Amino acid sequence: MNFQPNTDIFKPKWYLEQMKGWSFKTYMLLMLGIGVIIGTTISTPVNLISLITMVAAIMGFTCTLAITNAKPINGALGLLSSIIYIIVSIYAQNYANVVLQASYIFLLDLPVLLLPAWSKNAEKHIKGLKFKQWCFTVIFFLFVTAMLYLMDTRIFISPRPWIDAIAGAIGITGSVLCTFRFREQYYFWTIQGIMSIILWGVTAFQGDANLTLFFTYILYLSNDVLAFTDKHTHWFH
Repeated sequence: MNFQPNTDIFKPKWYLEQMKGWSFKTYMLLMLGIGVIIGTTISTPVNLISLITMVAAIMGFTCTLAITNAKPINGALGLLSSIIYIIVSIYAQNYANVVLQASYIFLLDLPVLLLPAWSKNAEKHIKGLKFKQWCFTVIFFLFVTAMLYLMDTRIFISPRPWIDAIAGAIGITGSVLCTFRFREQYYFWTIQGIMSIILWGVTAFQGDANLTLFFTYILYLSNDVLAFTDKHTHWFH
């Protein structure tokens, strides 16, 4: 496999091509999601953090829909949104989420951007976990949870260490499964979506963030439902 950047990302035509061929339900969810994200942002006091959160939420949500449709545009959108999410998460003191977003960059975004062959015909390489692989997955998840909790309580002090650590570990595990194209990633994305709704809901009510990311992760969860139910997507059909 050649280690060369995907130069197509600098061509506007590439982005237009990447937005084609999605399922109809995905397009509907995308339009709904953008409306919800913009609406929740402008309904609260607008400042720099809320504006960059809105931009990251729109790009991040589009990125997840791209993954569901096996489109490599998720690399570019995910990279930009993760960088902004890192800033927002530091501001909100959700430090495990910082590590989670960094893992997205290295496991999901850079491979797509630097290894075009890796993302080519991704839908043809989808597979399922065997029993032994499930065991390794559970052990990996427990180990990451413990490390993130120690980080949140010993190195950085998060007001929400358990929620932050568990949500981060689930997302990191899901991203590893996504890298190797295991369909079971969507079980982790679904649970991680629920945990992130709780995390950013608690964060907002504690005054460390607005409700934009709370509603954004509800949208992420609806995308997971599409992956399971939409026959025009490839992960389970």
